[in-house]
Order: sequence, then structure tokens, then C-alpha cells
Amino acid sequence: MTFKHTPLAQKTSKTIVQIVLGAIVLLSYSCKETPKKEFSLQGTTNGIENGTTIYLGNKEFKDSTIVNNNTFNFKTKLPYTPIEALLRTEDNSTYRYLWLEDAAMTYDASNADLKRATVTGSESLNLKQSLYRAADSLPNAGPWERQMDFIKSNPNSIVSASMLAQYITIFGKERTMKLFEPFSEQNKASKFGQKIARYIALNKNPKIGEQFADFEMANQYGEPLKLSNTNGKVIFLEFWASWCGPCREENPNLVKTYKEFNPKGFEVFAVSLDEHKEKWIKAIEKDSLNWLHVSDLKGFGNEASLIYGINAIPDNFLIAENGEIIARDLYGEELTQKLEELLN
Repeated sequence: MTFKHTPLAQKTSKTIVQIVLGAIVLLSYSCKETPKKEFSLQGTTNGIENGTTIYLGNKEFKDSTIVNNNTFNFKTKLPYTPIEALLRTEDNSTYRYLWLEDAAMTYDASNADLKRATVTGSESLNLKQSLYRAADSLPNAGPWERQMDFIKSNPNSIVSASMLAQYITIFGKERTMKLFEPFSEQNKASKFGQKIARYIALNKNPKIGEQFADFEMANQYGEPLKLSNTNGKVIFLEFWASWCGPCREENPNLVKTYKEFNPKGFEVFAVSLDEHKEKWIKAIEKDSLNWLHVSDLKGFGNEASLIYGINAIPDNFLIAENGEIIARDLYGEELTQKLEELLN
């Protein structure tokens, strides 16, 4: 039997509408092609062999240079600035995250390793480092208080936008909205602002006792599957990925449970947070996961994961035939006992 989707009641405030619509309007700015920025990074090292390759980049750009007499230099075309990038050796044995600016920057590791170098020329990096200095001076602050205070105090900084985009599912929708609202228009139009606005627009974060939130996504064959069209008396909505060790370790237990209870009306609807289709499909085949699978291959930007507020995997929701969420985060024997209660 196909369980019916009952729309989740939502409270939409004027603030939510203003934030989301405002951010959507600003997306158009990011689509316009802008001139590439140019910066330079002059570096000194200590004890690194001549000919050693140093790499600088992220998903949007990559560059490399050679160390000669303990010096190196980058003069790279950047897609925009400020931009966060990783400076590293080839084997990743030493590395440093940097905020690159459209300016002449220096990297002095003459008396330290690459991780502890003194960097000048980046206001964004200086601002980020101020957070760690504050952390050292406030050892009793809560785990996320320093980050939230930093974002509140620096609404015009791209560092704040980057940080909030990283922690959206941890902070939750309400706190994210409050932190996002004062952002500058430039921050809201940035790639980080777009990610935050998308989360605010999508997130429903349904709780136990509430109706499930519906969505549609393609399976491994490219065919669209809708959660509300899933046949079953009890639906197990699972969030996992091929690269997730605990997920893969739990798979044999779920396979055993599925074989026992699927004939009685138990179905699994698995959402993968993979980014590489081949790895996703290989894991399905290797672990013998003979149930329904979907993914948009966007990692933690997966639309269903944003709807459900997923901030770590594995995670799951148990949905009754009437669409009510009746349990969350069930594994192994706990899941078996619950299904025996519901289906026997």
C-alpha cells in the first residue's frame, strides 16, 4: 500500500520570506561573469629540499610552484577574492588553510614549519585567526558560542559567510536565519550565502510525531523516485554514503533486517550523500543493498538531507503507513524490536 503524504504545517514569518526572497534575488549577481583577480604570495621555508613542489588551490582553482633555495612564489589568477585555499606539500604531510586576497601576501616559514608560518597581506585570514585567539581566552565558552558570536560581530566578512555555511545544520534553521539576516548583500550573493539561503528555503526538520516531508530524487538508473509513492506499511528513510565507515558497517545488519521484514511490509528508501556515482553504485552492489536508492550526488548539499536537517550520517527516520514519523536513529536490534512490534 502506498502511504499518503500529508503536508507538514509550516509557520512562515515575514522575516523568513524576506531573507529567502532577498537571497534568491541576489543569486542573479553571482551568475554575472566578473574579472578574475590577481594576487601574489611570496614564501620562505626552512629545510625544504630544492625542487620540492608546493600546491595551492581548492575545488575552483589549482596551481603549483617549486621551492628553490627555501623560497617559493605564486602569482595566480583567482576566480574571485577573498577565497579560501589550501597550501600543501604533495603528500599532504604539511598544509595550511589560507584566505587569499587581491593583494601582495607573504608567507614566512623561515623559523617554523608550513603550518605555523607568519602570513601577512590578508585581512580575512587575520579575522579568522582572531577567532582562535578568542577561543584560547574563553576556555569555558560553549562549543558553538564563539563561532556564533564571531558571525554576529562580522556580518560583512566572507569568513562569517563561510563559517555559517559550514555549520547550518548544526545551528539549525532559526539560529541560521538570525545570523544570516544582517549579512551584507555581497555576502548573501556569495556562494556561501547561496548555500545558506537554499538551506533556509528547503529545511523542514520534521520531528517524531509529525508528518514526513516529501521529496523526489533520481535513483541509480536516473529514474525519479518520490518518497510518498513508496509501497510499504513501514518506510525506513535512511541517509548514508559509500565513504561513511559506520554506514557500511551497519549495512549487513540492515540487509538481514530487510530480508526478514520486507515480506511483511517493510521498505527502505536510502538517500546517499555521495558525490561520485560510480562509488555509490559500487557500494550498493558490494553490500547487496536490494532496496530503493536515490541521490543527487551533492554530498551534504543533498536536497533531502537539507530538508531533514541532517548534519551527520548514518541517520534514519522510521515512517508509519499514515505518514507519521514514529522513530529516528534506529539500528540493529533496536530496529528489529520496533519492526516486530509494528509488523507482527
